[in-house]
Amino acid sequence: MLSAATKSYLAKPSQVGGQWHLADADGKVLGRMASQLATILMGKHRPEYTPHVLTGDFVIVINAAKVKLTGRKMEQKIYQRYSFHPSGRKVEPIAEVIERDPERVIKEAVKRMLPRNKLGREMLSRLKVYGGPDHPHQAQQPKPLKVKG
Repeated sequence: MLSAATKSYLAKPSQVGGQWHLADADGKVLGRMASQLATILMGKHRPEYTPHVLTGDFVIVINAAKVKLTGRKMEQKIYQRYSFHPSGRKVEPIAEVIERDPERVIKEAVKRMLPRNKLGREMLSRLKVYGGPDHPHQAQQPKPLKVKG
């Protein structure tokens, strides 16, 4: 017989609300920041975390163009994509990607740390990344997020 102390709490989608957080990527290490953002998007920082329910919060990242990489990753790390046509493989170093599209670098890093299913795609849609210091989400009154790294 189970007692009341051994029952698990499972959150329902209607019981969970999403807060808004504002993270500044200026001078932060990409991987350390991405792992912290993924934890918040999944909702693992909340006591009512439930793996199969969207319990995470919204995250706004500003100054994505000023993110840091450790070691020699700026010269060695490459991004690949494939268009599924013959000779459709595109390879470019991360330095070029940060110059052209800094939002993509942070989104890709966080995406790879989230679950690979429908819930993970929904979590990623709660991540808003901007290359500069401005963002259009002032009405949500985001709370500042202390990012380690």
